[in-house]
Amino acid sequence: MSKEIQYADLIGVPFKNLGRDVKSGLDCYGLVVEIYRRCGKEIGEYYSDCSDKARINAILRREVATTKWRRIAERETLPVPCLVALRFNSPPGVVNHTGVYIGNGRFIHTREKIGCCVDSITSIAWQKQIEGFYEFVG
Repeated sequence: MSKEIQYADLIGVPFKNLGRDVKSGLDCYGLVVEIYRRCGKEIGEYYSDCSDKARINAILRREVATTKWRRIAERETLPVPCLVALRFNSPPGVVNHTGVYIGNGRFIHTREKIGCCVDSITSIAWQKQIEGFYEFVG
């Protein structure tokens, strides 16, 4: 079931490696946890240094392989919220960044120099970086 997500107060929250506090900063998975929490869903907690791409990829791959997450087929309508698995400066197939689809072709994520921001899933900058979309069914 799609849900309107309240996220305006998150825009500009600084990036903080291993961050889980809206006041002091969030890393990409910390932001995902916060968005899902706001939607009434507890998705589980994982910590990994943002520079440890192999560990991030392993955690995400292990999690989406569980029955808690369902990969969204290309032609399906994306539910809100839904996890956006991305590869950020990594080879194809390596997932090392996450965001949350918030509807209307947009996703929220956080970046080191910008903090929390909203981007389009169809922008040239992100279109080829998206490895998949996942619905939490846990």
